[in-house]
Order: sequence, then C-alpha cells, then structure tokens
Amino acid sequence: MQSYRWISGIALLTFVACSGEKNKASDTSKATAAASSTAACASDNGGLTLPAGFCAVVFADSLGHVRHIAVNSNGDVYVNTWSGPYYQGPIHPGGFLVALRDTNNDGKADIIRRFGPDVSKKNGGGTGIGFYKGALYAEEGDTVSKRIVRYAISTDSMAPTSAEQVVVDGLPANGDHPMHPFVIDASGNIFMDVGSATNSCQAQNRTENSPGVAGCPELQTRAGIWKYDANKTNQHFSPAGRYATGIRNAVGIALDPGGQLYSTQHGRDQLFENWRKLYTSDQGQNLPAEELLRIEQGADYGWPYCYFDNQQRKLVLAPEYGGDGGKAVGQCSSKKPPAAFFPAHWAPDGLAFYSGSMFPAHYKDGAFIAFHGSWNRAPGPQGGYNVSFVPFNGGSPADASKYEVFADGFAGPNKNPDRAAHRPAGVAQAADGSLYITDDKGGRIWKVVYRGNAK
Repeated sequence: MQSYRWISGIALLTFVACSGEKNKASDTSKATAAASSTAACASDNGGLTLPAGFCAVVFADSLGHVRHIAVNSNGDVYVNTWSGPYYQGPIHPGGFLVALRDTNNDGKADIIRRFGPDVSKKNGGGTGIGFYKGALYAEEGDTVSKRIVRYAISTDSMAPTSAEQVVVDGLPANGDHPMHPFVIDASGNIFMDVGSATNSCQAQNRTENSPGVAGCPELQTRAGIWKYDANKTNQHFSPAGRYATGIRNAVGIALDPGGQLYSTQHGRDQLFENWRKLYTSDQGQNLPAEELLRIEQGADYGWPYCYFDNQQRKLVLAPEYGGDGGKAVGQCSSKKPPAAFFPAHWAPDGLAFYSGSMFPAHYKDGAFIAFHGSWNRAPGPQGGYNVSFVPFNGGSPADASKYEVFADGFAGPNKNPDRAAHRPAGVAQAADGSLYITDDKGGRIWKVVYRGNAK
C-alpha cells in the first residue's frame, strides 16, 4: 500500500516499455547468453531466492533511490531515481537519470553515467522512464509539479545528444501519490498513472470516521490513467487527457505482448484504523486486495467508492460512501473488477510482461510484478518485498487468484520500510530474455537469468 509517511511505491514498474531487438531464437545465441550469465552469477544470487534453474548477479549497487528501469536497443540500461521528502535512504550526488553498460558481458555494469538535474540538491527526479523511437522519456520534477521530458540518446556514448524537451508538463505532485509511471505503445501513445491525492477521498484524509467527499472532485485530475502523444512536445496536463478512472495508484503499468494495457493498483489503507465499528483488526490486515487491472478506455475501476474484497472476490462499497463493512455492493456492481488479485498491503510497484525465450515456456506472456512492501499491515507481519509471477493463458491470467513468488529475500531479516535491506521497485526484460529488478532502498539492480541444469 502507499504510505503518506514513507511513500511506499510512489509511485516499478511501473514498469516502462523496454525497446530492443527481439532475442534470436537460435540454440547458439541462447547457449552463448546462458554461458556468459552463468559465469557471472553469484553463489548467493545477490541475496535472492529464485526458482530452480535461475540465478542472479548484482548488475549495479548503491545508485540511490532507483525507481523504474528501461533497456535500450543495444542493451544499455537506464534507470530513473528520486529524492523526495519521504525518502529516508542515501541520496547519490549527480543527475537523476543513470545509464549503465556491461562491456564484457559478465552481467555487471562497468560503465555508469549520470545526467539530468542533480537530485541531491533538492527534491527531484521521478519514477517513469521508457524508450520510444530511440529517445529516452523520463518523469522529472519536484514536490510542486512534475513533467515528462525526452532526450535523444547516443548508443555509442550512452549520453544525451540534445537538450531535454518537455513532452507533458503540469503533472500534479502533491498529496499521497505524486509519481507518474508510464508506458509508451508502438504508436507513441503515452499511458501515464496519476495517483490519488488521498487514501479514500475523505473530507479529512486518513482520519477516523471522516466521510467521503461527495462526487470526489479529485477524480477529475487524479486516480486514473491519462493518455498523451510521445511524438508531440509542450503538451499540458488537463482533465481532457483522462483515459480510465477509479484507479487509486497504478505504479505498475505495462503492455502485454499483444499490446493490451495493464496496470497494478495499490489498494486503500486503514479500513480498521478509520472504521473500527465496521472492521476488525484482522480485516484491516487482510483487506482489501492488491490488484492487476486490464485497462480499457473509459472504464471505471471503482476508487474511492469501492474496494475489492479478496475474501468475497468482489467489489464492495467503501465505508466512506455508505459501506457497511463489506456486505453492501451498491454502485460497485457497475465498476470493473480486477483481472487478478493478491494479498492486501503488498504494494505492487513494477509490472513487466515476459516475451523472451530465455526463460522456460511457463513464463511466456505472463506478468512479473515487483511488490515493494507495505508501510502498515498491523497487527500482522509486513507483506510483499518480493517479485511475483502471474501465469497467463490466452491473453488473460490463468487463474485470477493464483500467483507464484519468483524472487524473494530482498528485505533481509526485517520486512520494515525503514529497516529492510532492499525493496523491489521496478522490473524490465532485456533483449536476451533476462530480467532486471531494481531496488529503491539500497539502490541495487539485479540481473536474473535462466541456466537450467548448467553447472
């Protein structure tokens, strides 16, 4: 879930689009990639626990507050970083955008370059990042306003060959969810998350027994997906750009291999803390579900009027708008339910669909989700802090309630936002079919490969 104290997932994955050459499906190329990756893998997989046959190497470390990640056509890796008022980790000096290159194919970055505004001097940077027509697009800004900018990038020097150009400006940056993850499709449509300013559109945010504001005016400019054109500059954010609504915070946003748009949603907080007469502490710990949404133009996914009850497997009316603890459905019967759902308060941040050929066929077309970890799951232990996988079949999740924990061990012995060693934030597939995972606590990037029975 998103924290108003420790911005949990402000923001992965979304995931941003990886542009790159498709992995060549010859046995020779796959064997070469596997051999080089095998040589690079650490005996402890960089601290991660992975399924049999997979291994990982620390691609880069101590980069700062690393958010989402994109891979250029030549294999160079780019990440967005952020230094905001709620971030408590180390801030790396230099530009907020980081370019990384592995020159000797050992799975580790040996050239690292920074550019863009220096985030160490003030609150700045962002989450969203992606490639389109050879240009790098990135979210940047401060606590007042944010924008999406683009840079022409040299595949030789890794550095920009032009000054930044503003693609969309005026993005709202106040409130609980100030980040703007995005993805760009093949036609140049930018699909961008604009998270809610509040937890549940109460008259007094996160306050016990405070009712919801009638009509929730913030839905005009928050809590949805907005659409803009990557081919144009100097576009300005407005309600007219809204593509879908009722999505509290879609930090993970990605296109499946067929071009269908999906996003995650951070479920609302504090059912028990704010509505003690309606919910038990156990319900507050285990409700509502985190969600994977199939995004359709004009669709309404329910926030703030509804939340998805993962025990009843349906959308129910929120207490701020007349709900009675999960029994009443009301207007929620007309809202769009999730394609898949997950345990409460795991905070999904990164989303990537697997289209490569390195991993076993089981993973083809399925979704990887980076769960950043909750700020509050009391009275139970914290949840998330892993990368999970959702198998797809025929363009949809094989089972809406089924997921597999793919990578774990990020947090170390303490799953707590302030004391966890690492928190997964972004995921992206490389051209060779490997998977990159970012961490916005320790500033680490892992590269995960499949080597099967190789020794």
